[in-house]
Amino acid sequence: DPTSGLELVRVSVLPPEAAETIDLIKSAGPFPYERDGVTFGNFEGILPDRSRGYYREYTVPTPGSADRGARRIVVGSEGEYYWTSDHYRTFQRIENP
Repeated sequence: DPTSGLELVRVSVLPPEAAETIDLIKSAGPFPYERDGVTFGNFEGILPDRSRGYYREYTVPTPGSADRGARRIVVGSEGEYYWTSDHYRTFQRIENP
């Protein structure tokens, strides 16, 4: 992705729970986790630098996990979607979510 410098990924290659989470985001919920929709601070500095509050994060359920797991979708205020499967260590930009 030329804007973010991150690899692009299609929804179709992500786990099915990611597509379900994207659908929930687009329909404004309801979300299964209390922390869904909170501000993502981008403290890792991997996503493009934006002002505080620009990014929101959402849990992508992990089957068999006793907690929220490590998978997230982060959404920017301008509609860009990012995927992380490892709790913010790496990101890919989701193509045409």
